[in-house]
Amino acid sequence: MKEAVQLTEGWSLDHGGSPLPAQVPGCVHVDLLAAGLIPDPCVGLNETEVAWVGRRAWTYTRELAPGETAAERHERTDLVFDGLDTAAVLTLDGYELGRTRNMHRRHRFDVTGRHGPLHVAFASAYEEAAAVRALTGERPNAYPEPFQYIRRMACGFGWDWGPTLVTAGIWRPVRLERWSTARLAAVRPLVTVRDGLGRVEVRVDVERTERGADRRLEVRAAVGGVQASAAVDGTGAVLTLQVPDPRLWWPRGYGEQPLYDLEVTLVDRGRGAAAPAETPAGGRPLDSWTRRIGFRDVTLDRSPDEHGTAFTFVVNGLPVFARGVNWIPDDVFPSRVTPERYRTRLRQAADAGVDLVRIWGGGIYEDDAFYDLCDELGLMVWQDFLFACAAYPEEQPLRGEVEAEARDNVVRLMPHPSLVLWNGNNENLWGFRDWDWEPGLRGDSWGGGYYLDLLPRVVAELDPTRPYTAGSPWSGSWDHHPNDPAHGTHHSWEVWNRRDYAEYRDSVPRFVAEFGWQAPPALATLRRALPGERLAPESPGMLHHQKAEDGNGKLNRGVARHFILPEDDFDRWHYLTQVVQARAVAAGIEHWRSHWPVCAGTVVWQLNDCWPVSSWSAVDGDGRLKPLYHELRRVYADRLLTLQPGGVDDDTDGPVLAVVNQSAAPWHTAVSLRRVRADGTVLVEQVLDDLTVPARQVNRLPVPGDLIPDAPSASEFLVADTHADVGTEELRALYFPVADKDFAYPAPRYDVVVRTPVGPAGPAGAGDGDDAGDGGGAGGGSVEVVVTAHTLVRDLLLRADRLGPDAVCDSGLRTLLPGETIRLRVRNAVDTGANAVRGAFSSVEPA
Repeated sequence: MKEAVQLTEGWSLDHGGSPLPAQVPGCVHVDLLAAGLIPDPCVGLNETEVAWVGRRAWTYTRELAPGETAAERHERTDLVFDGLDTAAVLTLDGYELGRTRNMHRRHRFDVTGRHGPLHVAFASAYEEAAAVRALTGERPNAYPEPFQYIRRMACGFGWDWGPTLVTAGIWRPVRLERWSTARLAAVRPLVTVRDGLGRVEVRVDVERTERGADRRLEVRAAVGGVQASAAVDGTGAVLTLQVPDPRLWWPRGYGEQPLYDLEVTLVDRGRGAAAPAETPAGGRPLDSWTRRIGFRDVTLDRSPDEHGTAFTFVVNGLPVFARGVNWIPDDVFPSRVTPERYRTRLRQAADAGVDLVRIWGGGIYEDDAFYDLCDELGLMVWQDFLFACAAYPEEQPLRGEVEAEARDNVVRLMPHPSLVLWNGNNENLWGFRDWDWEPGLRGDSWGGGYYLDLLPRVVAELDPTRPYTAGSPWSGSWDHHPNDPAHGTHHSWEVWNRRDYAEYRDSVPRFVAEFGWQAPPALATLRRALPGERLAPESPGMLHHQKAEDGNGKLNRGVARHFILPEDDFDRWHYLTQVVQARAVAAGIEHWRSHWPVCAGTVVWQLNDCWPVSSWSAVDGDGRLKPLYHELRRVYADRLLTLQPGGVDDDTDGPVLAVVNQSAAPWHTAVSLRRVRADGTVLVEQVLDDLTVPARQVNRLPVPGDLIPDAPSASEFLVADTHADVGTEELRALYFPVADKDFAYPAPRYDVVVRTPVGPAGPAGAGDGDDAGDGGGAGGGSVEVVVTAHTLVRDLLLRADRLGPDAVCDSGLRTLLPGETIRLRVRNAVDTGANAVRGAFSSVEPA
């Protein structure tokens, strides 16, 4: 049977002739940090101080002992690297094993009987990119770094949310594999479901040794209590398992996620018509492969209709409105991301109502642990091939690497039921047509042959059970503009770059694959990342940790459209930028969800960050939740109540009540509509009784004229509240007809009471020991905070990290009417004194 030995120990990194202990998997920066030779590049302005690391060569060394590679028990020993970053020459005892130039694929070398010093010598990624550019010629891109000339994580060269930290190293596991006769080189399970029958067509590629050339080999497979076997014909075999009535895998919110173990075994049955004594009864096992699979059917509805061209995921025959987030590498050094960290981040996504995660094309194909967790959590995965924001040469040596990389990763990832889409690139079709690339290329290759020919052929050959789309955005053909909102996928960036977020409501794209709004990270994150700095929007550290072009200018203009822009008040500026981010994203999602099924999905840019930075993320670089995160929980819930200005596909210019039901059951509710003055006086009230919204549908109802607030008065607003069924949360929607800076807000007045629950597992509010002092509570405390409003209090926010760097509040922005009370739960607070808690609150104030 094949043996595998992980090579995690015994590595050293050559640092100018002085070897350092090397962590494998890891990268050069991690080792230099551990040795105290560089400062943390994510802190302060240190990024620029370590730029030299990416511009020099590095060598990893490990001794391979004779016993590790000897051919005593096995015929063959392979040295297998799951990831090398990036351009490397590998030698063993002076013998060149091979050369690599791709971070995104696996490499295998025959080292049978060889031993001695193993050297993995990495060239600077800049030198490799320059050499390739000299061969292929210049190509345009959206950033000044040469990421399109080398097959590595593009965003490591810097992005509008990420630092320029160009890594090198053995970034994924490395091992010795010892085997005899034959091994499983690739296993591809094609899983389909038709008429209640699950079908698994297992396609197997086999590699033989010279001695194994004439052996009779057999492949056996088992899943769900069903078994099958097939003889290996040369170097391949195909066998089919049919599972009756399998339990279906569903996205979260639509059903459960049952997973089945698929086990594949390669067996040696002897030589020709050999005597039974030559091999054990039933054959000698040579190799095995096990993965979890799920039975589900996924298609992509791209049919034309009266609105344009659809882009709707259909899972198990059911059309799905995708509630998505874009995912970037979760760390500037991806080798530091553990399965536990994946679980935390993806659990956060699922808890926010997300059911689709798009892995963006400027990052990496994530670790297997990522996809395993998505399988478990019911998170659909949209996987970009790794091309982003640039014209990519199609000549050698890149073309061969691109095909090998695609084949490698399609085979690796296809067993996962969560994977629902292969996407050719990020924004490159759009860039070719709309970013002045086409004239300058003068006919040179730019990547179109990858997206429209090579990649769809690879997917059709290796994974025909899943849809492929050429890019995002992409209208489906050159007959329409690549970013046409009426056709296929759309990226909505004009609003953030130039307009007010209210203009999200001006159109109904078929599928919004990217849109977003920036905000700074949590204050505790900024204090850790910018130690000793007097924080201000334009302070040196804040500007260094703002990578977007005119990012602060766009933040300020976004605030100024709705509020008086604070001067010399960083805390207020910080609060308002986070409020605007949450409101902006909510405005888009509420509008687009209310137009289901014309719009079939939103994918927010972005869920996560790779370092502490002002960005579009909902979870900042230290893992702290921005107010946007809590707003996603609200607007991505199965049931949503929203008041829309109207005017898009409606017969009225007045506000529209949209009642969105994405759950599997009809929604029976009553909705009260109240026209309210700023002082809390109810002017008109009407109750819509017995309102029923069928499952997976939306009701849009015009607001009666006498309930529409008087905009010129700047003192009236509209409130909609559901009357909850038993066990169902009450929902609220608000409509203010004027900007906050023009509305007659009263000075907010509210009481705050802090209560400590009884016992570590006690329910929130179980205790009645009010803490009226400010002496603070026990470290790591869990408290209930009760807030009672005496006036209208708009977008009240408890910024928990003011109470301790690890403190977390279970709620984000809340609006209270006079007399209303809310209860908030705060965990891990260091200071739970009433005065400290009061000081951690912010809300909208009169202009």
